[in-house]
Amino acid sequence: MTAPVVDYGLPAEYEHVYSGKVRDLFSTPDDRLLFIASDRISAYDWVLPTLIPDKGTILTQLSLWWFEQLADIVPSHVSRASAPASVRERAMVCERLDMFPVECVVRGYLAGSGLADYRATQKICGQGLPPGLKDGSRLPKPIFTPATKAEVGEHDMNITFDEVVIAIGQEEAQQLRRISLAVYERADAIAREQGLILADTKFEIGLGRSGKYAGDYVLADEVLTPDSSRYWPADQWEPGHAQPSFDKQFVRDWLTSPESGWDKDSQTPPPELPVHIVEQTRAKYVEAYERLTGEAFS
Repeated sequence: MTAPVVDYGLPAEYEHVYSGKVRDLFSTPDDRLLFIASDRISAYDWVLPTLIPDKGTILTQLSLWWFEQLADIVPSHVSRASAPASVRERAMVCERLDMFPVECVVRGYLAGSGLADYRATQKICGQGLPPGLKDGSRLPKPIFTPATKAEVGEHDMNITFDEVVIAIGQEEAQQLRRISLAVYERADAIAREQGLILADTKFEIGLGRSGKYAGDYVLADEVLTPDSSRYWPADQWEPGHAQPSFDKQFVRDWLTSPESGWDKDSQTPPPELPVHIVEQTRAKYVEAYERLTGEAFS
């Protein structure tokens, strides 16, 4: 399904390029890209009809903060140019990149699709793991578990490292793995200082087209937000069941509850979210921002 194009009050010379589940992309007058994080939220491959206030601003400001923490490992696509005033807090002006067609996923713990794959094969993306791991178990070491990039409304599909090599080349695949693991390890260390576990996360990486980072590997899109990463409170970590998380779990749980009256397998659009679910979800995004950055969100 296609996400709606939002009227952000941009100057006429900004041309709409693409809308994903959460982000809207526009071409800028100087041939850069304007990434705008909307307040949309998605679940079960649907873009929901209800907005989460301030979500886009939180995602953007948290990504910008993380890009600064990671700059000595890998540059980001963020430009020094300013976004238009109407979207400044929720937008980034970014350099164009030649993107790799790979979701660079790193897992330090067993959860989500990785857990499902492990239960079925005792492997994730072709990588064997020890027997006896549980939901939420820490892996012996973080692993690179790539996936395909899915269209809006479709699932990302886990693939093996060999499939990445076939798709983009040996050296390129090794670089994506190296960068992804280095970024995960830095981010996990920072999160732990704030009492959080970074269970898993995904990155998008491209090659710089021109300027300072021409030909370099560059981190793109959002990074280490609750939309792209699974954070757990460290003091509540207990393998053997699903962990409390700093993301849209309130939304997923309500959608699959009798209260919503919605069947996620029915192919019918999900209902509007009730006020208390919207408020709880916003509060969880705010808490993630404040705990990670040590700054108040206002």
